[in-house]
Amino acid sequence: MAGKADLVDRIAELTGIPKTHVAMVYDNIFELTSEALAEGEKITVPSFGTFTLSERPARQGRNPATGEPITISASKTVRFKVSKNLKERL
Repeated sequence: MAGKADLVDRIAELTGIPKTHVAMVYDNIFELTSEALAEGEKITVPSFGTFTLSERPARQGRNPATGEPITISASKTVRFKVSKNLKERL
């Protein structure tokens, strides 16, 4: 499975739920997950893993083309920690 269409097709096949309903649930799951992360909440999916928001401070870097020092601004990113169950399956 590579993407949304593959997942939607497979879930619809396994459950008998129409693809349009599965696609709607899929979209809502990721929309709600994005909203929660934007608010700084931790998202835990049992037997899969945990998504958390991480903040990177501003730092000094170098322009690789010129070697000139630049300031890299602070940013936020999402981190994912694999659950023990999933790690064992891999």
